[in-house]
Parts: sequence; structure tokens; C-alpha cells
Amino acid sequence: MKRTLSCGLRISILSLLTAISSAHAASNFNECKTALAEKAVSQGVDAELAKQVFDEISFQPRVIELDRSQPEFVQTFPGYYSKRVTPWRINKGHEMYEKHRQLLQQLNDKYGVPPHYLVAFWGLETNFGTYKGTMPVLDSLTTLACDERRSNYFTQELMVAIALLEREALEPANMVGSWAGAMGHTQFMPSAYSRYAIDGDGDGKINLWDSEEDALSSAANFLSQLGWQPGFRWGREITLPEDFDYRLTGYKQQRSLSQWNKLGITKADGSPLGEGETEGYVVVPAGHKGPAFMAYKNFRVIMRWNNSEFYAIAVGKLADRIAGESGLMASLPELPAYSRDDIIRLQKTLNEKGFDVGKPDGIIGPATRVGIREYQIKNDMIADGFPGLDVMRAMGVTPAADSTS
Repeated sequence: MKRTLSCGLRISILSLLTAISSAHAASNFNECKTALAEKAVSQGVDAELAKQVFDEISFQPRVIELDRSQPEFVQTFPGYYSKRVTPWRINKGHEMYEKHRQLLQQLNDKYGVPPHYLVAFWGLETNFGTYKGTMPVLDSLTTLACDERRSNYFTQELMVAIALLEREALEPANMVGSWAGAMGHTQFMPSAYSRYAIDGDGDGKINLWDSEEDALSSAANFLSQLGWQPGFRWGREITLPEDFDYRLTGYKQQRSLSQWNKLGITKADGSPLGEGETEGYVVVPAGHKGPAFMAYKNFRVIMRWNNSEFYAIAVGKLADRIAGESGLMASLPELPAYSRDDIIRLQKTLNEKGFDVGKPDGIIGPATRVGIREYQIKNDMIADGFPGLDVMRAMGVTPAADSTS
């Protein structure tokens, strides 16, 4: 007779194994700290400062846990958007716009980044500075630098963070941020802080935690360096014709406004999209039942800050709302809360049916969207590349959760 472990016993064993692993990691951590301190000194950090800093750094098991964890459910665009472009953020954005109007206009004149975009980034990153993270940055970076998974990257970020500590006369205890080491009002990683952060308040220092002026000025410089195109929008909401071919969506299908206009695409209110050689591409983040967007060059610049179409749309629409424009014209569809296991089952089924989407990983990436689109075309469905309920049912996948997100 097959025996199975009780849930309580499995949890106890898992907890014991985790504790043993953490104890082993903490033991190796001290050796790693010593090596990192020596590396910092070899790169020019004062030896006494390096000793003081590393003596105070401690292993953060929670950081490793967060680095390894994956969300149980797949985030949908309606769930993401509705939690970020909120009345509170819009109203607070207006307030911050007025507070920093003069500085924001100066930054616009110098860098070509309009004020409402800078305020939108600030709002999405830290709720306008009300939540900048609580993890000790140097501890987090050291913990990740001593972990094998991404040691080289975080070692480099740690070295930059310590150099910043010395350069800007920062207090280690005040250097708090995300578990991965992002810092300040605009959540810059140390390398971005070092390269792009600038003194916006004229005090001779750059402090992204305590100076809103430094943070906004640094964001403008960062976006300019990333390639922001002055005078151009991020994108806009559009209306697609009923017979639109969804194979024309995505970054690889860029066309001029004149070409899109000929295909029957209009602005969301039905007015003409316009003529010209400016190129854009169509994004349908919630499938054919949700809103559609035309994304321009600055959309891709936003994605260089955070490589997510959801994020770029949220920044753009929040900026629009802060500037006084209306909200979405199209309604956000209710979508099931797919679990990662749901998507893995979908991916496995697509592979089995001959639509190669690569190794099933529970992430709806470009390969999975292409596979879904090819399946939809073959089965006379609207080929939007989106895992709608019709696709999931056809694949025999029933969402694990009945709630919507």
C-alpha cells in the first residue's frame, strides 16, 4: 500500500530543510563578506570604511526567498491596470505636479520629458515617495552577491552601492529599498544611481531618498539617456475595425500612421488616427475583448525602465490622466485568475498539438502568444494570441480559481 506524508509532516520537513539550508548559507556568508570587502578595497574604497560597512551587514534569508519565489497566479492586464491607475494616484499626481511645477518645466525644457510623465513614473515606482521599500540595501545586495544564481550582477551592483555611499556621504542605515536593491523615490539600482542620478536641489549632493528634486531631475536625465523622443506621446488608446487581422499586432509589425489609418484604425473616440510617417505598433494586452493601444517610440523607452507592456501602458495612461485627459474608453474585461499551473498545462497542450512554445514555464511570453495565435488561426478563432476562456476550454484547461483579477 502506497503511503503518503501528511500535510503537517511535509511542512515540518520542508521547514527543517529550509532551516538547514539557511544555516549553511549564513555560514558561507561570512567568508563571502570578507572576500567582498577585499574586492571593494581593491576598487578604491577606503579600507576602514569597507570594514565598518561589512561588519554591520547581515545575511537576509527573506531576500533569497523572494528571489526564488514566483507568483501563484498570472497577472492579467485588467488586474494590473486597475490597481495602478487609480483615483488616488491621479489626484496625488495633480498635487505633486503643482508642488514641483517650476522644476518640472525646467526639466522639460532641458531634457524634453514632459512633467506629467515624470510624475507618473514617480507615482508608479513609490506612490510619490510614500513607500520606498524597507529592506537594508547593502544587506540585500551582499546576500544576493553571495548567492550563486546571479552573483556577478549583484556583486557589481554592491560595489557601486558602496562607492556611492562614500561619494555621497550616505548613511548605510538610511539606504533602504526593495529586496533586490532598488533605491529612493524613483527606485534606481545602484548602477543607474551612479550613471544617471543628478543634483536637482543644488546642495552639492545626490540623495534619491530625501530629495524629491534630486529624484525628479534624475528621472528626467535617465529617460533622456534611454532615448526619450521630445515632442512625441507614449502612445494612445485606439479602436480597431471589426475585421482587424490580429496577426498585425506586436512590436515586429510596426507601420506608419498613414498605413494604420488605411487599415481602418481610429483613435479611441472614433476620430481619425492621422497621417504621417511616425511609426507605431498595436498592443492588445487583454485580447480582442479589451482595450487596444497604438505604441510609439517612447513606449519602448518606458519599457527600458521596466520591461513590461503593462507597466508602459500604466505609465502612459497615468501621465495622460495627470495631464487632464480622460480614462480608458474601452471597458476592462473580467478575466479568470489563471494560475501558473494553468498556463503550464496550456503550454504543454500547445506543444503536444504541434504549436511549439518552448519549455512550459507558466509565463505568457512572446512564444506562447505566437503559439496561441497559430492555434486560433487553424481553428477559425479570432487570432489575438491571448489565452481567453475559449482557448483554455478548447485545450481542456479549467482555471484553478473561479475569481477574476
